[in-house]
Order: sequence, then structure tokens, then C-alpha cells
Amino acid sequence: MTTAAAEKIPVTVLTGYLGAGKTTLLNRILTENHGKKYAVIVNEFGEIGIDNDLIIGADEEVFEMNNGCVCCTVRGDLVRILDGLMKRKGKFDAIIVETTGLADPAPVAQTFFVDEDVQANARLDAVVTVADAKWLSDRLKDAPEAKNQIAFADVIVLNKTDLVTAPELAEVEARIRAINPYAKLHRTQRAQVKLEDVLDRGAFDLDRILEIEPEFLHADDHDHHHHHDHGHDHHHHHDHGHGLKHYHDEDMQSLSLRTDKALDPSTFMPWLQDLMAKEGGKILRSKGIISFAGDDDRYVFQGVHMMLEGDHQRAWRDDEKRESRLVFIGRELPEQMIRDGFERCIPA
Repeated sequence: MTTAAAEKIPVTVLTGYLGAGKTTLLNRILTENHGKKYAVIVNEFGEIGIDNDLIIGADEEVFEMNNGCVCCTVRGDLVRILDGLMKRKGKFDAIIVETTGLADPAPVAQTFFVDEDVQANARLDAVVTVADAKWLSDRLKDAPEAKNQIAFADVIVLNKTDLVTAPELAEVEARIRAINPYAKLHRTQRAQVKLEDVLDRGAFDLDRILEIEPEFLHADDHDHHHHHDHGHDHHHHHDHGHGLKHYHDEDMQSLSLRTDKALDPSTFMPWLQDLMAKEGGKILRSKGIISFAGDDDRYVFQGVHMMLEGDHQRAWRDDEKRESRLVFIGRELPEQMIRDGFERCIPA
């Protein structure tokens, strides 16, 4: 990460359907003695149920917790609250923004790409989705927001696993993977996940991708499961002989691309920007690590819909394979068009 990026405050967007366990996780962050100071921005205090004993010298919008965390409400505009928090810079290690249970995380995530002041001081670290193991399968059928929350996630906390049987758990995980094969998944009860597993993940820094995403290395063969049934009912699944069902989500797709040839930024960047401008409405999340010709640094980008943010991150290490890897997750992705466009960026 460049020094500029390293100095920016990491922001975690915490999302999840009503009742999944976000509040439990937030209360832990605000009360546990973890030695870090977090600023937590919540939508409505009413539904959070934060114990009043924790609140010290509260003014209307910002509450200081006794473990040094700060709690704010998004009664005002998110950007205005963030600007206020920036004035306290140095007082906390990271910011957590909780979205309402019904919200699509996109507009919150996009805030970190559009407002210049926010962008100068903060970086989107990860979107963390808390999912309810018992009810998620039902919600995926009837609530598009629940599906968006899974698709956007860098980290998924699959909570309440004690309320389902082992086969039910396998089923819900297969459904999650059909929508988002790339997020790191933690199974939990009562949101008991290690805080370092959800906060300051650098999930956009795909560096962690091999640690985060064991599937990533096998993305090529994984992709083939998505090729042979276009135009048919996407609801059926294939059993690949190892007991894991592979679902095809009817309207969500994920696509991974890679090449070990160094790319030319003068062809790759215009292609990527053009793709986002034209198809960004369908692309929920995009991210990649790029190896450019004549450049010793890894270029890392992430996007939310049409908005892209990218930076030179750090030098390629000698023991690292210099290759470019991209991931797109979205609805009705023009898959072949994206593959063909990427192919044209690869030097012959």
C-alpha cells in the first residue's frame, strides 16, 4: 500500500438483513476491551439497543464509549458525519458504518469514492455482511437486498449456525457461493467472530486473496461450471461427486480473469473505464491486482458499480508471481464481452 493509502483511515461497511446479528457484533465492538478505538456510525440508535450506561457525556450525535470507541448516528448526511470525524483524526483507528437491514450497501460504499475530502482521508477497507444461517435461504428467494448484501461482501459472517443442521448449513453455504465465491466466510454463533477477521482486513488489497480465497487459484476450472448451461434454467445444480452442490444463481454471476503477461496501461485502463461506464449498473463489485509492463509496483483497484478507485500499492516481491487477476460480481454480466475485451488488452 502506498504511504498515502496507509495513512487513510480504514472504513468497514457492516451490512446484513434484519435480525442477522449485526447489533450483537456492533455491541461487541463498542464494549469489548480490544485496545483499539473505533468510530461507529449507526443508522438509528433506536434499533441498536446500546446500553445507556456505556454512554459518556453524549451530545446529540456523538457518544463516547468507555472503551474509547465513538458512536455516531446517521441522522445527518454520512459525508457530514465523516467530515466531523476527520477533525478528530488520530483519535481512533478505524471507522465502522452500519447500514440498515433493508439497505443496499452500494450507496454507502460509494461515498468513499465520490467525496474528495472523504477519499483523501478514508479508504473502504471491506464490506462485511452478517447473514442468518437459518433464514438466509428464504431471504435470497424473496428479498433482492439480501442477495445484494451477499454479492457486495468481502467478508461474510454466517451467524446462528447452531440453529441449523449440518446439511442445512452446507445448503446455505452453497447458495452463498453461487452468488459470491470470493468472500471470506466465517461460521459463527452469537456473532462471535474475531474482530481482526472482520476489521482492517485490507480486503480490497487483493493481497490477501490467496489467504482469503482458496477458490481463487481454481477459479479457472470453477468458472467452467458456469458455462455449459446458459439459456437453460439456472436453478438446477450440479453435484460434482464430492458432495458439494454447485448452485447457479439465476441472476447473479461472478467472473474471474487472469493473465501472466504484463498489461499495457494505455489499453487496459481505457477498457476498464469504458466497461464501468457502460456496464457498471450490472457490476456490483469489481476488484483486481494488475501487473503493468515496465512498472515494478502492483496496481490495485476496486469498484462499486460505475465507480472505480485504484492506486499503485507496493513493489512486486521477488517470490511473487507477476500476474494480473480481476474479479467481477454482478447481475446479468455480459460475460463473453468482458472476456473478449480483456483478451484484447493482453499483448500478443
